[in-house]
Amino acid sequence: MGTVAKAIPQPVIPKVAPREDLNPFRIAQIQFDMAAEFLKVDPGLRQILRTPKRVMEVSVPVKLDNGQVKVFVGYRVQHNTARGPAKGGVRYHPNLTLDEVKALACWMTWKTATMNIPYGGSKGGVICDTKRMSRGELERLTRRFTYEILPILGPERDIPAPDVATDGQTMAWMMDTYSTLAGEASLDCVTGKPLSLGGSEGRLDATARGLLFAIEEACKIKKISLRGASVAVQGYGNVGSTVSRVLSEKKARIVAISDSRGGVHNPRGIDPLKAYRYKERAGTVVGMPGASRISSEDLLALKCDILIPAALENAITLHNADQIKAKIVAEGANGPTTPHADEVLARKGIFVIPDILANAGGVTVSYFEWAQNLQGARWQDAELSQRLELMMRSAFNDVYMTMRKHRTHSRAAAYVLAVGRVTEAMLLRGLFP
Repeated sequence: MGTVAKAIPQPVIPKVAPREDLNPFRIAQIQFDMAAEFLKVDPGLRQILRTPKRVMEVSVPVKLDNGQVKVFVGYRVQHNTARGPAKGGVRYHPNLTLDEVKALACWMTWKTATMNIPYGGSKGGVICDTKRMSRGELERLTRRFTYEILPILGPERDIPAPDVATDGQTMAWMMDTYSTLAGEASLDCVTGKPLSLGGSEGRLDATARGLLFAIEEACKIKKISLRGASVAVQGYGNVGSTVSRVLSEKKARIVAISDSRGGVHNPRGIDPLKAYRYKERAGTVVGMPGASRISSEDLLALKCDILIPAALENAITLHNADQIKAKIVAEGANGPTTPHADEVLARKGIFVIPDILANAGGVTVSYFEWAQNLQGARWQDAELSQRLELMMRSAFNDVYMTMRKHRTHSRAAAYVLAVGRVTEAMLLRGLFP
């Protein structure tokens, strides 16, 4: 077996930490620092990788339906482009912060590197409440935001995609605005588009299907049969609802689901399709027949085989990590587990499929869409599904082998793998001038 590699240094965590730092960007930096310390990354290079390459903040004036003009604040952050053009979603949320966007851009860099995709990482968004805006207002917001960040966009610079509260229609507006201003058709300037505008088969289900493949691999490690396994899903948006459906198709038992208003629980199982249809009518899963009400916090603490946090950041913290009873935590959301919580889960023997691996199916199929647009080709759904499965299982194996080699937990292993790949690219390119 050779010599035993030394364990990855873990961050020093106080025994009593009543006020855990939940700033997402500082969390992203802690996760990077852990891997950089182990890899002995040069201090100068470490400074470069801890800091986004480019941060753009823009004012987005929009004429509302009532004739008034409102100025929104928008961001686009490019973290690193050593391995290829920046790639990242566009998020519309009333509580969006710059630090959140910076963290998401960092995580995208490590996510694309974990998957070994030729991309860097970026993220963007606008502080707004889409539930209070008309379709016309959203279109004008999207087109003006695209115009404001246009200087740093492009199929070889930075390629946006849908994220929270954005979708294929949003991407169609962005693509049309970019193409109009560029004076040429540019299908490859965004991904996540409708099929009729060069979108890819399987894009809507991509994150959930990638998550399924990762969960199947984790079940092999934990010697759990997916058939009959109990699953709790926090967050019943696109990812949460779709992964519930595909897991149910594999005969797993969905015992609890939740959204922003609360959750429902039935130990005998919840039908994901009935839950989705009920939410479409009622706006929430709360109150659906055949299930009792449960809070999102209590859902996280349920005894189950697989827990899927698929909402927003900081769902599992030092405050509740000790209450987690799942055997596998599969991170459908970005940044749902804090570094302090990671240590608690590792001590409890819970296998965490880290976000930069677990939910990478979306960016992987976005890469497929971009590649098809560049080639002027269209791949069939069966080919796309096969390619996605191959890449997800291969990436999972790379992370697991790194985990075994360095005798550490899964997130640290994923970061060592990803940071190592980006560092190698940076060193080969050199520093200009």
